[in-house]
Amino acid sequence: MTPGGQLLHGKVALITGASSGIGAAAARHFADEGAAVVLVARRAGLVEEVAERIRKDGGRAVAVPGDVTLRADMEHAVAMAVARFGKLDCAFNNAGYASAGAVLHELPDDVFDRTMDVNLRGVWNCLRAQIPAMLPGGGGSVVNTSSVAGVRATSASAPYVAAKHAVIGLTRAAAAEYGERGIRVNALVVGSTDTEMMDGVLSAGPSVSAGFGGKAIQQRLADPTEIARAAAWLCSDASSFTTGSALAVDGGRTAK
Repeated sequence: MTPGGQLLHGKVALITGASSGIGAAAARHFADEGAAVVLVARRAGLVEEVAERIRKDGGRAVAVPGDVTLRADMEHAVAMAVARFGKLDCAFNNAGYASAGAVLHELPDDVFDRTMDVNLRGVWNCLRAQIPAMLPGGGGSVVNTSSVAGVRATSASAPYVAAKHAVIGLTRAAAAEYGERGIRVNALVVGSTDTEMMDGVLSAGPSVSAGFGGKAIQQRLADPTEIARAAAWLCSDASSFTTGSALAVDGGRTAK
């Protein structure tokens, strides 16, 4: 444990999708664990509210409105981290988009494009901006949000399943390429979590809800903070021998 008992004491972390759900929970948890946090999301007002709450509680936080599908936005966010806090130690690439309720041949192309842009190109854009900022400092740690849909077909849409599988592949490739240069890259295999995005997916209908509900051994949805804790551990020095992994935080869903 680091000085003061904080897992991320002295580190600078960038978190995407930080306006709600897992991202907002991670913002608060990372700050509680001693990190200065740079919070990125499209919804400027909401992400600023998260940052302001952290500052009121004595933490260090800055909100940067941005869209992960735009490489320039991610480069700007990383530049803000370095300008404001002097470095970038870790990142939690969490922004996502999900859809359900229609089978593959009924999905319009724009749903496929949006799903791939946010979930896969978004991670690509983040890595492309974050890695060059970490290399001069001797390394860092990146965590990418995948899903149970990244390791098996689920009730989520086919494009979402494909994108989340690809996130794990991209994670492993980056880990292999940069491991000897001190950068660790891991993914979280996230189970169904009580978030705004999950509410939207479940609203597609009873058949979709049945596909998600009750699948975990623990027979419940995750609280976003439970996912945030796993991300914080992977971003910390406590996980120093962990890279290229796809860590299941799914209530036992993939164990069955």
